[in-house]
Amino acid sequence: MTVRVVIVDDQALVRAGFRMVLDSQADLEVVGEAIDGADALRLLARVEADVVVMDVRMPTMDGVEATRRICRDRPAGSPRVLVLTTFDTEQDAFAALQAGASGFLLKNVPPEELLAAIRVVAQGDSVVAPSITRRLLDRFAGRLGPAPAEDPRIGQLTEREREILLLVAQGLSNAEIAARVHVAEATVKTHVGRILAKLQLRDRVQAVVLAYETGLVTPGG
Repeated sequence: MTVRVVIVDDQALVRAGFRMVLDSQADLEVVGEAIDGADALRLLARVEADVVVMDVRMPTMDGVEATRRICRDRPAGSPRVLVLTTFDTEQDAFAALQAGASGFLLKNVPPEELLAAIRVVAQGDSVVAPSITRRLLDRFAGRLGPAPAEDPRIGQLTEREREILLLVAQGLSNAEIAARVHVAEATVKTHVGRILAKLQLRDRVQAVVLAYETGLVTPGG
């Protein structure tokens, strides 16, 4: 199955470099390029894509706003967004994840890591390491504003699913959760899938954000 990719970056050399790397892979196809967020939205109205590789800081419309619009406005089956940036700032990472990005990487990652990340995101998973997710949320969750007493979606979870969500929000990987609750890793993956479906979320990163936003987990807790 070919993964269709759109590259969004205001630097032509960066786009050319990404295209060269992606075009070397039989299972990846670059279906378009855009120079900023607004250009990306226009392009995505014309072409079908599975993953958008998105820069953060661009003129006209930045990557965070473009990510927010892609994840909010497009129907089911919309592309997932992998944000790449030159700037190693937690503010950019957190803003991108809150906007709906399925991953956040620096542009200086080795080509093999970029390729692996695109494939992971296309499959519906996240490429943000659990430890990074935890560090980001511990630092910035307090800025999310007051949380509701209880999100009604949380009430749909079984006791086991709620337990798994708490462990995901604490930054544990599927393997670590499996060891903690004494079940197979495949069972944890099944639970996570059901949690995402019930909470109407795209991936585990958004599940972590929701856990903090609703007060289910608190920074450092």
